Amino acid sequence: MKKLILGLLVFGLTIPSFAQDIEHLAEVWIIATNYKYLSQTDAEDEALPVELLQRKVATYDIKNSDIYNDEYDHYEVAFYIPKGKILAAYDKDGKVLRTVEKFKDVKLPAAVSRSISKRFPGWTVTKDAYLVNYHDKKGVTKKMYKLRLENGNKLIRVKTDDEGNFL
Repeated sequence: MKKLILGLLVFGLTIPSFAQDIEHLAEVWIIATNYKYLSQTDAEDEALPVELLQRKVATYDIKNSDIYNDEYDHYEVAFYIPKGKILAAYDKDGKVLRTVEKFKDVKLPAAVSRSISKRFPGWTVTKDAYLVNYHDKKGVTKKMYKLRLENGNKLIRVKTDDEGNFL
């Protein structure tokens, strides 16, 4: 019985060692060229369509596109979805230089919703536009919400930043 258990133990330990084939893979370099754009435009409760389109802009490979030519220093590419659009300028290496973004009727961040309900109780948001301007050289990202509020027959338009401060 001891020989059987010892034999099974040795057999069990040697079988996995024969099953391991070591394959050498080529090196893969991951370069995050547009991390700065994503970190400056990304928010905690960003609406899903906004986040998806911004990630598409950040991961777009200008060098493998049809419009790429070594002679040009920068390129302008437009991205569209039903709820919004982004016009992005890239340099010849694929880095996002600046963007102009506009989205309509997206989910408002919690801070904006709280400030609207606090300052305008009883009013409802009927339309909204989310505007983002990103500029790499200046290091500035401006985010603004243009809101249309209604209360019965009354109508007002207000502007806030992404933190709910009224402009």
